[in-house]
Amino acid sequence: QVQLVESGGGLVQPGGSLRLSCAASGSIFSINAMGWYRQAPGKQRELVADITNSGNTNYVDSVKGRFTISRDNAKNTVYLQMNSLKPEDTAVYYCKANVRLYNLRKVDYWGQGTQVTVSS
Repeated sequence: QVQLVESGGGLVQPGGSLRLSCAASGSIFSINAMGWYRQAPGKQRELVADITNSGNTNYVDSVKGRFTISRDNAKNTVYLQMNSLKPEDTAVYYCKANVRLYNLRKVDYWGQGTQVTVSS
């Protein structure tokens, strides 16, 4: 079994910064892409950013230039540095990892979510 544990959410004022972390553990042979998604009340979950195991990144337009995704492959951890936060960034943020298990199957795993609230 594989677990993803997120941390780093909270309440921040507009213009502030937060850093989210997501650590994967368990029966992991390797991890392919890792990513961050978010879901605001009444809206569908959307991709915020993802990163391949070789470091290629992809961002939704609304966060380009403000958010940075990175990963530490040795720690099976992905990060999301969020700067210049706006009220519209308020959402529950989820990490996702595409994991290759020891039986060589690829499975997507999700974290439990962490609340980010941007408000004055």
